[in-house]
Amino acid sequence: METKKFHTDESQLPYAHWLWNIDGVGGRTIKYLLSKFGSPRTIYNLSTQQLLPHLTQQQRKRDLAQHLEKFKQNRDIHKEYQLLLNENIYFTCLGHEKYPQRLANAPDAPYGLYYKGRLPAREKPSVAIIGARNCSGYGRNMAERFGRELAMAGVQIISGMARGIDGIGQKAALLAGGYSLGVMGCGVDICYPSENKELYDMLIEKGGICSEYPPHTMPKNTLFPPRNRIISAMSDIVLVIEAGNRSGTLITVDMALEQGREVYALPGRITDALSDGCNRLIRQGAGIAVSPQDLIQSISENISGVILSPGYNAENLKNSADMPDGGSNPLNKTRTEILNILDYTPQDVDTIKQHMLLNYKHDISLQELMNELIKLCLDGSASRIGGSYFVKN
Repeated sequence: METKKFHTDESQLPYAHWLWNIDGVGGRTIKYLLSKFGSPRTIYNLSTQQLLPHLTQQQRKRDLAQHLEKFKQNRDIHKEYQLLLNENIYFTCLGHEKYPQRLANAPDAPYGLYYKGRLPAREKPSVAIIGARNCSGYGRNMAERFGRELAMAGVQIISGMARGIDGIGQKAALLAGGYSLGVMGCGVDICYPSENKELYDMLIEKGGICSEYPPHTMPKNTLFPPRNRIISAMSDIVLVIEAGNRSGTLITVDMALEQGREVYALPGRITDALSDGCNRLIRQGAGIAVSPQDLIQSISENISGVILSPGYNAENLKNSADMPDGGSNPLNKTRTEILNILDYTPQDVDTIKQHMLLNYKHDISLQELMNELIKLCLDGSASRIGGSYFVKN
C-alpha cells in the first residue's frame, strides 16, 4: 500500500493519535482504513452503519466497527493529545511532514511514532552503530571513533541507547557536536537502561528519542526485536562494531538486509568471541569497515540527495584520531606513535620500545618511554597492567 497517498496535517494529529491507540487495531488495519476513507478525522466521524459496508468480511466478523465506536465513548481525544504535548512528547504518523522519510518507505513502518527532541533531518545521511552490550576495550574504542568521526562529517547516528556499543557510539557523536537518535523499546518517557540516564538527557537536548510504543510503556523483552526494524529502516548504512555468533545484534542485520540497507562490519581477531559475528558477516559479503572514511566514501558514492558537512575533509578526521575526547587535547608526536603501537592486549615496555624502533625508527630510551606511557594513562588513553605492561583503552 502506498503510504504517499496519506496526507495528515497538524489538525489531524489528535485523530491519528486516537487511531494509533485503539487496542487490537494494528498498522495494517489503519492503513486499510486510510486507503478507504483518506484521513483519521474522517474515520473518527464515521458511524458504525457508515463504516460497515467498507469492511472486509474478516473485519466485520471481529466487529471492528463497534470496536472503533467503543474507543470514542467518554473520551476527549483533543485533551489527551494536549496532555501529551504538555510532557514535551510529540507524535507523528505516516503522511505527516515530520514522519521520517526513510522509515516511511519501509513496508513494516509503524503508523505512529512518539518522540522527544528532534527527529533526523531528511537531507543528512544516517548510520546505525550497533553491537555487543558487554563490549571489549577494542569495541569501546572503535565505537567512540566511528561515532565521533562520522558525526564530524555530518552523519547522523541511529541506535538503541543500549549499554555497550550502542550507547558509546551515540555519546561520542553528541560530544563531537553531531546528531544522534535513540530508538526505544519502551515509552519515550522512560530511560532504559537506567545507567544511561546521562545519555538519555543528552539525546533529548542535542538529538532525539523515538518509539512506536505509547508513553508509560515499560521495557519488555518482546518489545526490543520489533524496534530493531526501526533502527535499520532509519539508516542508510548499518555498522556492526562487535557481535558474537548468537548476538541479538544480528537480528537488526537481518532486518537491514530485508530493507535493502548496506551492512558493514568491523573486522576482529579470529580468537575473539566478540568478533565472531562481525567476521562471519564479512565472510558472507558485508562491507569491511576499517575506518569511518570507508562508510563516508560509500555514502558519497552510492546515496543520492544527502549532504555531508561542508567543512568535512578526510585529513581533519585523520587528525582527530590522534586526539582523545573528540579532539580537545592533541598528543605530541612521540605519544601519538606510542598510542598507535599500543593494543587491547597487554604489551611490556621492551616490546613497545622495539616496535617504536621498527615502525618509526625512533630509538626511544626506556625512561622517556615510561614517562610518555604514564602520561597516556593519566589522560585515559592507556592503562597500566601489572608492573611494566600497558594496554590501549
